[in-house]
Amino acid sequence: MSVVTTERQGDVLVIISNNPPVNALGAAVRIGLQAGIQQAMDDDSVKAVVIRCDGRTFFAGADITEFGKPPVDPWLPELVDFIENCPKPVVAAIHGTALGGGLETALACHYRVAVASAQLGVPEVKLGLLPGAGGTQRLPRVAGIEAAVEMCATGTPISAAKAEALGLVDKIAGDDTLAADAIAFAQDAISRGPRKSSEMPVKGDPASIEAFAKANAKKFRGFEAPAANIACVEAATRLPFAEGMAFEREQFTKLMFGAQSAAQRHIFFAERKASKIDGIAEGITLRDIRKVGVIGAGTMGGGISMNFLSAGIPVTIVEQEQAALDRGTGVVRKNYEASAAKGRIKPEAVEQAMGLLTPTLNIEDLADCDLIIEAIFENMDVKKEVFGKLDTIAKPGAILASNTSYLDVNEIAAATSRPQDVLGLHFFSPANVMKLLEVVRGAKTADDVLATAMAVAKKIKKVAVVAGVCDGFIGNRMLKPRQIEAMKLLMEGATPQQIDKVHMDFGMPMGPFQMSDLAGVDIGWHRDPSRIENVRDALCAVGRWGQKTGKGFYDYDEKRNPSPSPEVQAIIDDFSAKAGAVKREISDQEIIERTLYTMVNEGALILEEKMAQRASDIDVVWIYGYGWPIYRGGPMFWADLEGNDKIVAGLEKHGFDIAPLLKEKAATKGRFN
Repeated sequence: MSVVTTERQGDVLVIISNNPPVNALGAAVRIGLQAGIQQAMDDDSVKAVVIRCDGRTFFAGADITEFGKPPVDPWLPELVDFIENCPKPVVAAIHGTALGGGLETALACHYRVAVASAQLGVPEVKLGLLPGAGGTQRLPRVAGIEAAVEMCATGTPISAAKAEALGLVDKIAGDDTLAADAIAFAQDAISRGPRKSSEMPVKGDPASIEAFAKANAKKFRGFEAPAANIACVEAATRLPFAEGMAFEREQFTKLMFGAQSAAQRHIFFAERKASKIDGIAEGITLRDIRKVGVIGAGTMGGGISMNFLSAGIPVTIVEQEQAALDRGTGVVRKNYEASAAKGRIKPEAVEQAMGLLTPTLNIEDLADCDLIIEAIFENMDVKKEVFGKLDTIAKPGAILASNTSYLDVNEIAAATSRPQDVLGLHFFSPANVMKLLEVVRGAKTADDVLATAMAVAKKIKKVAVVAGVCDGFIGNRMLKPRQIEAMKLLMEGATPQQIDKVHMDFGMPMGPFQMSDLAGVDIGWHRDPSRIENVRDALCAVGRWGQKTGKGFYDYDEKRNPSPSPEVQAIIDDFSAKAGAVKREISDQEIIERTLYTMVNEGALILEEKMAQRASDIDVVWIYGYGWPIYRGGPMFWADLEGNDKIVAGLEKHGFDIAPLLKEKAATKGRFN
């Protein structure tokens, strides 16, 4: 059956695409659309055309399976020009989403009708690209400069109502009458004839482009695609359409063959791959998760609970003391109220979520839960005691999970008589905001338990990655060599600000010492001020616990702005002298080699030991859990770009033991991804 069909409704030819699941503009669809327009042009009895889609959405963008392959004619820029040049009025009937090439197709139509729930946007920037079929040139003419630059540079879609106010949509249709309303609109348009977007003057003030770029400079730092999108919209304000299109094509090609877009497209696919579990049969029967228990109402426990409450899943939250329970549930409510105040959720959603939360001091109230997540202090003895209790309380078949970030899940599971039901669910803080979830597979974790955890992660809108049991799993294990080397570099002559600047210039949201100050320098400290074995102990002993005390590796003013600390430098110098370290000039390149190359080396060990399923999973962990710049594609993808032979040479120069897998990649010019 053809993915594109046509039907006559009086003197209107209706072209219908049915290419599940999202009517992607693959080659067959493009060929069908072109044939439909040609049919309308060849038939004198056809006076107007409607393009619409069956299924759940209008064209939701390009066919991602075509990425990286030679284009098949008609490619999209040719198709949209062909549609726009039809001598009979063409109307787009939009429902669901018109995204990327889908919106560019709609812009090529002479008129647009949409249901109220439709969303319109050009999200190509999120793949390091720009809308390359005239989107940057037609949008400023149809929707205006201000809307065009924001839509193109951020990729954020807009509602049909906003699109109508901008002139991007001509009429809002009924949800159940879109097809009929579009035909009626097309019949009315016969007397008006075609209205070409490319021939319309650009609307709005070109000065708004510079203002937008300035306002978003911090957000766009390091990214190439937003700047290219902005440049293309700016070109539309001063160049004839044909020249603007040539400029758009030039910029698109530059991005498409650049490293940043390759990295962003890599992560797009890597995120989808991460949900697939090696060695588990497709279609495995999942356990039913209708009610969740959370032990601990602190920052993590409350944040974890919010994920389930927001997904409509009831949560029973347990604490030992009433004050802690009240404080925890109060923070959850405050977080929801703050989201409502910012318009992120509807006001009634606050009470809906809180109505699903049952606070209790009695751990036995978890007896009817299908999934129980322990989120307490990171101490093995305490966790084993809790899981021993859960073993006697939880119903048969309940999944028992620990939110540990380092500890041995197998040892925790051994405290129960049902290790097959136990796994790790390592949420990242703040748990209600951070997208990453490390799902830790124990030696005895049952396949259906692991598969259920991955499905639940999707339901609560997390990006989940399967990890094996080892110290720190994937993310924190790779963080460890970075932190060790950063501290050594301080002893040898680098400063906290130099090391942090190298990481910030690389694209990280903050450097190792800024991160330590934010998280708390005292995390994991032994709490004995008289026991000073390293720089961190010395900082903690004098109350330099980070931002919360106004001083850590940096001094902070009342607005938490950092400045270098003479006291910290004196402590570093003292330790350096005692250790007999020779202070010297440290280059930025050495910092990269010793703090970032070592992470790649650890990633290679993780892959050798099968603690991660695939290299791209490691990349996903670092993008979504630690702020690795998405335009560098994660540490393992970056290593491939940097050259694994270069990574090995850099590590050997500093005397590191090289992971055999990394050595092999270097010797064969191989890639992790």
